[in-house]
Amino acid sequence: MYIHFGEETIVKTKDIIAIIDKNSFTSSTNMDDFLQQYKNQSEHLIKGSFKSVIVTTEQLYFSPLASSTLKKRSQKWALSD
Repeated sequence: MYIHFGEETIVKTKDIIAIIDKNSFTSSTNMDDFLQQYKNQSEHLIKGSFKSVIVTTEQLYFSPLASSTLKKRSQKWALSD
């Protein structure tokens, strides 16, 4: 199963570690340390502001979609399986 994150980007659900909303991500005191780990493995899916951050086993994605929207998409696909 795959989830679409925006800008024609899809990822296997089994590779997703976390989906974090923008407010939680930016207010974290450990954000700089976290970003350092994914220094060369992050992808901005939009040119402007992001609404959520998707952490996968390989990469960090900054998505224009809200974390609640991504949650609904993942639940929709889980119910159809």
